[in-house]
Amino acid sequence: MTSAQQDPEAPGSGSGPWIDTSRPHAARMYDYYLGGKTHYEADVKAAEAVVATLPEVVTAARANRDFMIRATRTLAAEYGVRQFLDIGSGIPTAPNLHQVAQAVAPEARIVYTDNDPIVLQYAQALLRSTPEGRTAYLHADVTDPDSILRSSELRTTLDLDRPVAVSVNALLHFVTDEADPYRIVSELLRPFAPGSFLCLSHGIADLPDDGTAERADDVIGIYRRAGTAFVPRTREQVALFFEGLELIEPGLTMAHQWRLGNGPGKRLPPGALTLHVGVGRKP
Repeated sequence: MTSAQQDPEAPGSGSGPWIDTSRPHAARMYDYYLGGKTHYEADVKAAEAVVATLPEVVTAARANRDFMIRATRTLAAEYGVRQFLDIGSGIPTAPNLHQVAQAVAPEARIVYTDNDPIVLQYAQALLRSTPEGRTAYLHADVTDPDSILRSSELRTTLDLDRPVAVSVNALLHFVTDEADPYRIVSELLRPFAPGSFLCLSHGIADLPDDGTAERADDVIGIYRRAGTAFVPRTREQVALFFEGLELIEPGLTMAHQWRLGNGPGKRLPPGALTLHVGVGRKP
C-alpha cells in the first residue's frame, strides 16, 4: 500500500470528490515517476510496467519538472512576468510553480487548474501564497478552455490586460487529435495581452529505430488499457503549437537542453530522450 492509502485523511477516505483507486491515473503515475507518495496500488502497477518497458520515462519526468522550474524562473526574472496560469498542474510537488515564481517576485499571482479529483483534494498545498501575491485553484478540463477562461478564479486572480504565462507541461500528449489540441492552445492564448507567453512540454514521437519506438508503442498500450489516451508528437507537430508566437532562445528543444544554466537539471547525453519543450511570446 502507498502512503496515500495508509493516511486516514487521504483522498477517497471521506468527504470530497470520489476517487477511483482501482484504475491507474496519469497524474498519479507521474507522481510515482517523480518519487512522490500520492498514488495507489493500481497506479504503481501501471507505472512500474511503463518503467520496465521504457526506463527513460523516469529521467524524462524529472527533466520535465526541472524545465518547468527553469522556465518559470526565466520568465519571472528576465521577462518580468508576474502572472501565471498552470494548466494540468498535477499533484503538488515542491517546489510548485508559485513557489518558483514568488521566490523571484513575491507579488506574483498564479492560477492552477486540473481535472483530477486527487489534485483537488491536495490543492491546499497550491494555495500557500506569499502575502504579497495570490494563488487560486480551479477544477477544470483543458479540453473545455472556455470553462477556464470564464472562471471567477481566473478573472479575480489575474489581470487580463497584463501579460500572463500559460504553462501547459506534459499535458497535451494526453489530448487526442480528435479533441484538436491546437485549437485548445489557440483559444487559451486568445484573451491574454501581448507579451504573454506559452510554456509547453510534450511527449516525443520521433524516436530512433533501435527498438525504442517499439517500446514506446508498448507504453502507449499500457496507458490505453488504463483508460488514458497517450499521443506523442513529432518535433514538427509540437512546433505547430507555437505558430504566431515568437520562440525565445534556445527555441524548440529537448527538456534537458533548455537553458540548463538557469536552474536545476541534470546534464544528459545529447541523444537522451526527454520531451520537446519551448517557450513562446505572444506578439
